[in-house]
Amino acid sequence: MTTISPSRKLVTLINVFTVEPANQRQLLELLARATETSVRHAPGFISASLHRGLDGTKVTMYAQWRSVEYYQAMRENPAPLPYLQQALAIAKFDPGMYEVVETYSGTESEP
Repeated sequence: MTTISPSRKLVTLINVFTVEPANQRQLLELLARATETSVRHAPGFISASLHRGLDGTKVTMYAQWRSVEYYQAMRENPAPLPYLQQALAIAKFDPGMYEVVETYSGTESEP
């Protein structure tokens, strides 16, 4: 489960893909298959969330890993490579690696 907290010393990847609206669904499916079939089974994987841009031009994946080393080891696994190669054929990839510094909650109660 995704838990965003500065007290959890995890590596957060926020990867933004830019895609033509006609290819957004295909990109989401490719990333979902890569994650479901291999990435989520890799040691050190905590969670991932796929986000679809409402204008159709973006897909963002938010993923948490125990460490950079675990993430790098997964990247060396050839199993997700075909999905990722197909994704990069239809989308521009802007990766980012982060750590959580602060979190904030609203004061409004849920309905």
